[in-house]
Amino acid sequence: MIRGIHHTAVSTPDMERALAFYRDLLGLVVVSDFTWPSGFSTADAITGLEDSSARVVMLRAGNAMIELFEFASPEPRPAEAGRPVCDHGITHICLDVVDVESEYRRLKDAGVVFHCEPQNLGMTIATYGRDPDGNVFELLEVVDPRSPTALNLELPPD
Repeated sequence: MIRGIHHTAVSTPDMERALAFYRDLLGLVVVSDFTWPSGFSTADAITGLEDSSARVVMLRAGNAMIELFEFASPEPRPAEAGRPVCDHGITHICLDVVDVESEYRRLKDAGVVFHCEPQNLGMTIATYGRDPDGNVFELLEVVDPRSPTALNLELPPD
């Protein structure tokens, strides 16, 4: 069951500049800040990249989050400055789910293409898929309520 949007992710060429905007100017709160090294196969599987490495900062804004990525590898292509809103830019949307395995199977059975099967990341289990236009979405199950990224949403009534 999909409960709602967990986060939206944005790739940036300059993490400190992005943090100056999202954290300092807009007032979002940093809940996690980490990097993964090149050769981390789980990150490569989820993102569909090879030899990826990145710094990731998750910021909370009320009941949703924004995840910032600064990739060190592979080398990202720069976005066009001031591109129209109809052009691609946001890397993925994340759907907060109750049972990632069953949602993955349900969507896969419906023909949705995924980068990999759900991957256990400790406090969360995640996978990326593609919408009909090729946009990336994430299915994320927070399995440990102590996770700093847990939204603690109530399930909707039946």
